[in-house]
Amino acid sequence: MKHIVAINASPRTNWNTARLVEAAARGAQEAGATAEIIHLYKLEPFQGCISCFGCKLPNTFGRCISKDGLSEVLNKIRYADGLILGSPNYLGNLTAGFRALYERLIFQYLTYNKERPNCNEHMIPVLLITTSNCDESLYDKVGYTTLLENYKQMLERFIGPTKIMIYGNTLQVEDYSKYDWTRFDPVEKKARHEKVFPLKLKEAHELGASLVSG
Repeated sequence: MKHIVAINASPRTNWNTARLVEAAARGAQEAGATAEIIHLYKLEPFQGCISCFGCKLPNTFGRCISKDGLSEVLNKIRYADGLILGSPNYLGNLTAGFRALYERLIFQYLTYNKERPNCNEHMIPVLLITTSNCDESLYDKVGYTTLLENYKQMLERFIGPTKIMIYGNTLQVEDYSKYDWTRFDPVEKKARHEKVFPLKLKEAHELGASLVSG
């Protein structure tokens, strides 16, 4: 039976990104796989790549040797049959937690060897789910399309074939009246969320299933 690792790289465990990751994991389960959901910000403290180059040494080649809250996660991904990653966009990029995982996941497999640039011998399909307050129609203009394409290329090069799912113009909070946010129309935000989010949950579910069915 296939096993899927699903990682929520949002600090919020019950909002847009987390729920989409959970929907994708359910899709994988209903397609016949087992799935484990990991909330990145609930782990023990962790950091990004520290450039120790331990993953380039003969005895630990291809393995990140840093020992912290990400160590077990990296090991689980190594033996998984598929990977779901979810992150909101904060200030024009994915979260700091996501970046820490991404750096260590990718760099351990990069060899600096022309003949064998990638030492990952267990390539797996990846689903990258991203959410943002920015509307999807503006992604090209603000550079988010290029940002996600760069992530896609690196993931495909070192981890496996990657699909990207986007949910923009999200409902950020349940009650906008608590904040002096004159930029938003709370009624419109709520109405859009109620209309669009169920469709996005369905999309995530289907994409999660496709990790298993191919």
